[in-house]
Amino acid sequence: MDLDRKIIVSETVFAQEVDGEMVLLDMNSENYFGLDEVGTAIWQAMQEKRTLQEVLEALLEQYDAEEAVLKKDLLDFAGKLKENGLISLSKEG
Repeated sequence: MDLDRKIIVSETVFAQEVDGEMVLLDMNSENYFGLDEVGTAIWQAMQEKRTLQEVLEALLEQYDAEEAVLKKDLLDFAGKLKENGLISLSKEG
């Protein structure tokens, strides 16, 4: 998965922060997804940024972790969101 992919959050996803963690509801499937602290940070960055690269840069500013580790976590998380229909990723341009 390329980091230059644009993030498009599905219009059927409802997100609510509860006690510092995010709960996502997919209105189509009626499935709930609970996010931990890092998942919540990634989700919030996805709301504010256009591309996976921009999300990665925001995470690097927020966490004291190696870029390779954050990149892998981001790509794994984005893949799971995409697999569950919560986001789609498209090429910029």
